[in-house]
Amino acid sequence: MASSSTSEQKKKIRLKSADNELFDVDEDAALQSETIKNLLQEISGDQIVPLPNVTSKILAKVIEYCSNMCELDPIISVNKQWESFFKNCDQDTLFDTILAANYLSIKSLLDLTCKCVADMMKGKTPEEIREKFHIVNDLTSEEEAKIRAEISWAFE
Repeated sequence: MASSSTSEQKKKIRLKSADNELFDVDEDAALQSETIKNLLQEISGDQIVPLPNVTSKILAKVIEYCSNMCELDPIISVNKQWESFFKNCDQDTLFDTILAANYLSIKSLLDLTCKCVADMMKGKTPEEIREKFHIVNDLTSEEEAKIRAEISWAFE
């Protein structure tokens, strides 16, 4: 199959991360973000789209994800590839990606990353979840006993 001619190059959108790194992104990948769509309506010409809530490390992953979504079958190839990535990455990367997906309003990425967190919690006790995610239990033993009594069905 012949490749596209250079006259048919895709339009690029320039994004600027919180740590001032610039990314030139294909428009179709960038427009998967509702936030970027809205920001583009507010700026004119070829201005840079500032994304002050996303670091370059996370923005690079988000861009890679969005580019993959444009190129591959999103239901099979991309989701399996990215689900594997997020299940095996460090928690900081996973949670920063959730925050970025939420800020950028990329529903498919937010759904996927939240599913990975839910899968990490599946079948675990509250204590195991606290340990896994480094959550401090701020309930007194009396408060915890009261809650357990109110929702005893959840512990059956």
